[in-house]
Parts: sequence; C-alpha cells; structure tokens
Amino acid sequence: MAVSLLLSDRRSFLGGLVASFGLVPGVTACHRKAKGVVLGDQVHLAQGRLEAAKALDGVRYPITWASFPGAAPLLEALNAGAVDTAPAGDLPVVLAAAAGCRLKIAAISQFAPEAMAVIVPGNSPIRHVADLAGRQVIVSSARGSIAHYLLLEALREAGVPQEKVKIGFMLPTEAASAFAHGQIDAWATFGVYQLRAEAAGARILRDGRGIGPGYSLIAVSEAALADPVKRSDISDVLRRMQRADRWCADHLRDYAALYARQTGVDPALVNRLVQRQTPGLAVPDAAFIASVQRAADRFQGDYGILPRRVDVAGLVAPDLLEAVINQ
Repeated sequence: MAVSLLLSDRRSFLGGLVASFGLVPGVTACHRKAKGVVLGDQVHLAQGRLEAAKALDGVRYPITWASFPGAAPLLEALNAGAVDTAPAGDLPVVLAAAAGCRLKIAAISQFAPEAMAVIVPGNSPIRHVADLAGRQVIVSSARGSIAHYLLLEALREAGVPQEKVKIGFMLPTEAASAFAHGQIDAWATFGVYQLRAEAAGARILRDGRGIGPGYSLIAVSEAALADPVKRSDISDVLRRMQRADRWCADHLRDYAALYARQTGVDPALVNRLVQRQTPGLAVPDAAFIASVQRAADRFQGDYGILPRRVDVAGLVAPDLLEAVINQ
C-alpha cells in the first residue's frame, strides 16, 4: 500500500491523495457491501488494542477494519466513504474538513509533545533549526500534517522563511528508508518512526514542546452519523475503545508487547514509546477547541495551507462520547 508522496508543489490535500487511495482496490466496494461499521486504523494499532483488551467481545454488529500507513490516506478513505471512522492527528482532520471532507470530531486524546520532532542524522553538520536554510526537509506524511505544522513553527521560531527550505512530503515508511540511507537532510516525523530513527542515532533539532496542539482525534463521517443504526454502533465502539484504553493503562507490559508485535519496534524501545502516549478518550472540550483553532488559523492565515478558515467548534460532535460517559 506504500505510495510516493514526495511533493514539493502546493497540490491540495485530498486531491493529491486520490491516486494513493486507488492503491487499496476493493475497500470502497467492501464498505458499500458491509453491514455494521467500517473502522479506519493506522498500522492496526486501534484494532490491536481493542482485541488485546477483549473489548470487542459481545459485539452484536459486524465490524470491518481498514488500516492505512498514515493519516493522509486514511482521511481520504473517510472522504471517499470507504471508512466510517478515522483516528488521526488534530490538524490533518481540520485540513480534511477545510478541503470538503464531511466529518465530525467525536473524541480526543492528548499525546506527549516529545512524540513528534524534526530530526537529522547523527553525523549531520546541521546543529540548529536555523541551519535548515537551503536544505531539504521531508515531512511525514502530507501537507497539513502535525509534523508539517511543527516544522513551519520551528522555522518561524528560528527566523527562517519557509521559502528558504526545500520541503517535501512522503509517507513515513518511505521517508524512514530515505532518511536511513542519507538521502534527505532532515525529517519532520512522529511516533514510532521518530523513535526508530532516534535509536539508530538520529538527533532531535526541535520537538513539539511549546508548539502543540498535540491531540489525537476520532473523526466520524457525517454520512455514518446520519444513519441511526451506525450512529448507535459507533457510540458503542467508543465505549469499547475507552475500555481498551483502561486495559492499556493497567497492563503496560502487555500493551508494550502488543505494540512491538504490531509495529516491529524493538521491544527494548517500546516502553519509551508507550510513555509518550496517553491513551484515554475524552469529550472535545473548550480547551481543545481553542488550542486547535489557534493552530488552524495559523495554518490558514500565516502559512496558506488551509484553503479556507475552519470553525473547529462546528466540527465537534460531543454527544457520541457524552452518551457513553453518561451510561
């Protein structure tokens, strides 16, 4: 399912992903035939947590899983009607909405700001963000990603105009290979990909501390929410996700072992990775809306990434998780 997304032009987010979605033939057709819900995922991690916690036991509706290598193709699948839900970072979800994807934000969780960073090879002469002027920096995975925002804010902080940096975009798996082979000067990345690179000797130029917003979201298609049966099923899925999150918190060793199996990360590194994650779904609140709105406005007004201003509050559908919490 890998596809090159090395883009130095200014193509739109969803338009540039049509071809990548075409690499998963049958997913849309499968969705049209499927009963129950189609749950989007990244690297099978949500599915792995739910199954490890046995949180799906007793489900009375069919569940179909569709896993993707990053937020960009996953959100394109949501836009295409191939999945009903999509776990993704805050700004990719906002950008998808700005590009016309009909979605709502059903739940949020926060991750540690150290879980994303701009990194360079250990032997690189680049020592500071200001040294990136004239260099090539790859962002994973697309324009408008959390890593893209991190890079732009880091450059702004260092007084480097973004036009002075050669910015390209690749899916994390491809970027990891290019970075390991010395084909790129710096990489704005996150999560497991960042940790693997650090373990291989990469140095951090700037992580996400003080930049934020730093939320993971569960986005749900408006079409799914308009179907009363699907809406009820998705609310039940959220309840089960909360149960799985509690299991992860109570069984860190088991969760770390699961993560290692799902991602191929050296088990010795997984504990650090788990520490950078804070599973636990919450209702989108005022603090979330204010934080993401600030970042979205910066993306639209200062950086020209969003095609239009997005009202983050208007994307929130808190009743799905509130219904779960109040049960």
